[in-house]
Amino acid sequence: MASSLAERRAGRLFVSPTVLTLLVLGAFPLLFILAAAFTDSSLGKPFKEFTGADNLATVLGNADVVASLSRTVGYAVGTTAASVVLGVVVATAVHQAVRSGAVVRTLLLLPLIVPPVVVGTLFKLIFNPAGGLLATVLGFVGIPAPAPLSDPGLALGAVMVADIWEWTPLVFILVFAALLGQDPSITEAARMDGAHGWKLFAAVTLPAIAGTIAAAAFIRLVLALKVFDLVYIMTAGGPGQSTTTTSYLIHQVALKEFDIGRASAITLLLAVVVTLVTLPAAGLAARLRRKEEAAA
Repeated sequence: MASSLAERRAGRLFVSPTVLTLLVLGAFPLLFILAAAFTDSSLGKPFKEFTGADNLATVLGNADVVASLSRTVGYAVGTTAASVVLGVVVATAVHQAVRSGAVVRTLLLLPLIVPPVVVGTLFKLIFNPAGGLLATVLGFVGIPAPAPLSDPGLALGAVMVADIWEWTPLVFILVFAALLGQDPSITEAARMDGAHGWKLFAAVTLPAIAGTIAAAAFIRLVLALKVFDLVYIMTAGGPGQSTTTTSYLIHQVALKEFDIGRASAITLLLAVVVTLVTLPAAGLAARLRRKEEAAA
């Protein structure tokens, strides 16, 4: 009894520095944001005067803030759906093509190791109407070159394309690992019973990896909701406000207008929206994972 008590104390002692570090790094910024959101705070002089809920009322009544939140949610849902579908399709195809080897898998993972700044610059060059890859390819078939990043109706879609290219490999590798963990005897038995192609995937493969797909979608959704770097590099929030996501708006308010109080209020509002959007995805992922474990 004394030995187990000593072991528990020793374990707490060993993990205490990590816990303390996480508390300091996590709690201090959160407390700062909370304090700034309810005060008149500028970049040079934070916490000048307590203003109550004035900052929250201001941002809630601001059409640009509301528009950026809806734009961010739509952007996140769209890129997540596309990344999950593409990631599952590619992972299944590579898993079936056993001769593809490590070279193909490595090439598919390259976008993950490319820094977002490079990804943004790359796609900015691709979408350049004056000699970019898209303009060159369309020029061969006689189609006028568009300017996606300068068109309010196309700019957000162009950023989404870059985002999907960058993060689809994350879904691919998670789903591919789940496929490798499948029991091959179950698949073989299903084939002997006449299940092939889509029928085999829908009846056997998909239920076995549904939890992993849901978890990958949750991770992808969280990453998309906080997009900033691609917007900053490719469009700087323009043209107009057509690509201004909430993260980029916070950057504008805090570092260009120096209004830390209002930026903190927008951050709290974004946190609420992210929670509301991701809770169902997290619940679905947990439920599917429990079903997988029960079936195993």
